[in-house]
Amino acid sequence: MATTNPDDLTAQPSSSRHPGIDHVLPSASLKSLAHPLRVRIYDELSAYGPLTASGLGERLGESSGSTSYHLRQLEGAGLVREDTTRGKGRERWWERTPGSIAIPDARSLPPGSADRLAVKLVEDEWFRKREQNFREFLSEGEHVFDDAWLDVATSDTINLRLTPEQLSGLVADIDAAIAKYVTAYKRTPSTGSRPVQLHVNAFPLVRGEPTGDTSKNDTSPNNDTSPKEER
Repeated sequence: MATTNPDDLTAQPSSSRHPGIDHVLPSASLKSLAHPLRVRIYDELSAYGPLTASGLGERLGESSGSTSYHLRQLEGAGLVREDTTRGKGRERWWERTPGSIAIPDARSLPPGSADRLAVKLVEDEWFRKREQNFREFLSEGEHVFDDAWLDVATSDTINLRLTPEQLSGLVADIDAAIAKYVTAYKRTPSTGSRPVQLHVNAFPLVRGEPTGDTSKNDTSPNNDTSPKEER
């Protein structure tokens, strides 16, 4: 893949799934991110905003020396930068470099290649962290948040039968709804706001079978009356 300046993530090629929004990491940046602690650092800055190396160390159970080293590696890859509006003296605050990123499609990379292995590592760490965040909310949320937050937090599973084109349309509609809130609040959060994380997974079930000709008698189950949590 041809690369441009790795310090400018927005100059990288757009993701085919989200043209003009996500930007695919070049090989050098991908390999720099492909370390479990660096993915955790990157996620922490993404979710909670600027932190110091010592602050990251406390949150992640690592030494400040270790987080400092990995922050410098991420800085060299253009993934994080120093927040010069904060800190006093030698204290350095770090923030995620603005811009939405994507990792390369593993199918486009040679099997067993360093880039493909890097994609797998980053994907595994991202999904592990997402699951951890959700489980943390389920186990501790009641003791941390008031009813105003608990009443609006949601986790739904929806079961549908769609063609690839229909699923593409659904994902585009979801993206459009999310984009409205990203534009309104990502850089200008309201007073009283908290970090909120959305997980959107849309994929065909591996053990499912294609629907037959619907012009004939369709004996597939009707899922219209499933409960709210699973549709």
